[in-house]
Formats: sequence, structure tokens, C-alpha cells
Amino acid sequence: MSGLEGKRIAITRPKERSQAAVDMVNDLGGIPLIVPTLELEAVASKSLMALYQKAGELDWIIFTSPASLESLFKFCPDFKEKLNPHCKVAAIGPRTGRVLEDYGITVDIVPTDYTAEGLLEEFKHITLKGKKVGIPRTFKARDVLPDGLKERGAIVYLAEAYRSTTPQDTSQVELLVEEVIQGKVDAITFTSPLTVTNFFQLAEDKKEELIKFLINGPTLVVAIGPITQKPLEELGIPSIAPSKYTVKDMLLRLEEEFSNDT
Repeated sequence: MSGLEGKRIAITRPKERSQAAVDMVNDLGGIPLIVPTLELEAVASKSLMALYQKAGELDWIIFTSPASLESLFKFCPDFKEKLNPHCKVAAIGPRTGRVLEDYGITVDIVPTDYTAEGLLEEFKHITLKGKKVGIPRTFKARDVLPDGLKERGAIVYLAEAYRSTTPQDTSQVELLVEEVIQGKVDAITFTSPLTVTNFFQLAEDKKEELIKFLINGPTLVVAIGPITQKPLEELGIPSIAPSKYTVKDMLLRLEEEFSNDT
């Protein structure tokens, strides 16, 4: 029997990104609770249009999420045709790489460590001085990647492809906070630092009680990787994470933890 059998598992990632996690929790016998603490809004920003205009000059383009490339192709459907034919492409992880391939774009680099730091490690032995690098993403993302590329001499064009915001309807998150405090949630999953910070921001006056419960209570907290664990650690909340930073590995790590407790 699966370690998730009958367990209520909260999924805090954006609704349009949650289906794979929901299906997997169901397959493992768990009860998925879809409670997005983050919403993604594609935007035809000035910086995105500027990147589109520079497509023919780019030496590299880096995609750090499926949302960034989906937004780019939504507003610039002929981007692939405009792109410098010699431009190389990097994706932060295999899922983003698969979506790129769906658009008919060959991926040159996918790091073994699916983080900005992992991408920078891959570029360690690649000459970047004077190279033009485009990065469509949310402006709320960390600056580790663009700063690291600039330090190596790259000319970086950041483009806002989508906005990450708190949900307009916060009632589901408020209910989740109550249920966590009441011990009705077996585990809560986080797939980015923003899903963490938004959750506690939306807890409002229940925040301190929620933190105390997650430090001392039975609810398991699982993060997709160490970058997502960081804001949890800052709050003193213990969490577990997989060795590979994917949703599948995160849920398998959670199942393993529950199985070890039985």
C-alpha cells in the first residue's frame, strides 16, 4: 500500500501547473487539495517586445520555466523564425526542455541541477564575453542567473514574460490555513519560494499560529528543492526535499517519508 493512502496533500502551485501533481497524488491513493498560493499572468511587456526585436542578434536564450516560453510564443508567435539560426538554447529543467521541443526548438543545455546555480555551472566552460543572452521570465525571480552571466561578460536582456501574483480569490488559502492549524492536512507541498512566501503572507493574523503549528505539528512540509526550502528555514519550519528537483521526485520523497513512519 502507498504511503500516501488516504493522506490529504495540499498542492500550492498555480492551478494551470498542478494537474501532474494532482494525478500523481490520486494514483498513489492520496487526496489532493488544490490550493494555489500563486497566479501566473502572461504579459506583453515592453521588455518582452524588445527581446522579440533582438531575436536575430541573440547568441543564447535561456528559459527558466514553461510559463516564460508559453507567454513568449503567445505574444510573438513567429519568434522561432525571427531567432538567430545560430542561437543556442538552455532550459532550466527537463519539463521546460520538453515544452521547448513541443515548439520545435532544440535544447542545447539542461543542467543536472535544475536551478539558476546549476545553469551557471553549465556555462562555466562556455565563452560568454560579449555574447548576447535573452532571458524571458518573471521579474520576481532571483537575480542569481543574470548577475552570474554578466559577471562572465555576457550582455543580458531580461524580459518580463509573465507576472507572479497572489491569488485574487484568497478564500481557498484561508481555508487551508485553518485546516492546517486544525491538523486536518497531512502534508503541504511547495514548488517555488513564492508559493511559500505568498502562503504565509495570505495567512495574515494567523501567520504566527500557523508557523508554530508547522514547527511542532504533525503536518509534513515538502519543498521541491533547497531554493524553495530557504524561506521555510528562515521561518524555522522543518521540511524535506528530493535529491532531484521535480514534482514527481518531490511526491515520491513525500511518499517515502510517510512509508517510513508506518
